[in-house]
Amino acid sequence: MPDNFKLDLKERPRRLRRNASLRAMVEETVLRPADFIAPLFVVDGKSRPEEIKSMPGVFRLNIADLVKECRALHKLGVPAVALFPKLDPKLKDDEGTQALNEETLVLRAVRAVKKAVPEIVVITDVALDPYTTHGHDGVLNAARDDVENDRTVAILAKMAVLQARAGVDLVAPSDMMDGRVGAIRRALDAADFTGTGIMAYSAKYNSAYYGPFRDAVGSAKAAGTNLLSKATYQMNPANRREARREVQLDVAEGADIVMVKPAGPYLDIICEVRRTTSRPVAAYQVSGEYAQIHAAARLGWLDLERCRHESLLAIKRAGADMILTYFAKDMAAVLKG
Repeated sequence: MPDNFKLDLKERPRRLRRNASLRAMVEETVLRPADFIAPLFVVDGKSRPEEIKSMPGVFRLNIADLVKECRALHKLGVPAVALFPKLDPKLKDDEGTQALNEETLVLRAVRAVKKAVPEIVVITDVALDPYTTHGHDGVLNAARDDVENDRTVAILAKMAVLQARAGVDLVAPSDMMDGRVGAIRRALDAADFTGTGIMAYSAKYNSAYYGPFRDAVGSAKAAGTNLLSKATYQMNPANRREARREVQLDVAEGADIVMVKPAGPYLDIICEVRRTTSRPVAAYQVSGEYAQIHAAARLGWLDLERCRHESLLAIKRAGADMILTYFAKDMAAVLKG
């Protein structure tokens, strides 16, 4: 082949990749600090921040330190936090009754954060797994060894009202019980919290990627295993069409935002949900996704910063409007420059 050989091409996509400025001009997906929601873990007492071994750089925080973290996140441009309590095991029981205590840990945390940083959006989880001795998201029917749907929903509706009263902006039912979004919406409206929104965990899969989170909130220890099966209420990872159905049901019942969880292994589901609804779509980059990137980086197998950025870019590119991620603070600091 001659040295001066030239292909007769009209289309040369590489023309727009020749330098950084050209690449920036045609960049289709851009990450911003405003895209992120930071999940935060709160504990009672005055103990120093406790790093979660399976989640490097993520800590359980007392309420005072939680407030400081929220201030720092707000300063970086992160608009929202999602709070998860780790209760003293002595406060747990089979019914999760501590969830309906008006002075329970997460409600005190909400009040403190909203008083100190009123501009930040506060999201609270509506599920019983941090409060139950068995680690399930609802109350069990001992005869069937299964979660009772309707009795659980009645408790969740009361939980949501208490959280709204404490000042949350969004309640986030993560339990996957049938009908819970409608019941929560009716309860909130009846209690005159019509302005409190619902971020529904609409397509939440029975994933193996939740292990580090269960360590963080103590539900794995309560159940005695990281491998607690929630297959009778969380979605089968094999199913795609079912995600559309769950989203449509939640929207019809009053969800303001719908969510896909996990995010990275379910990019096709995020894309499917984006096509299914005009509602804002959230995606949760879960603890296992975070942990595996850190673990590979510590072994020298992956570049932490590049993989962190690429993983979040893929989630947004798939159609997510907002991303719950444990990388929120670090990414916001990088993006803000």
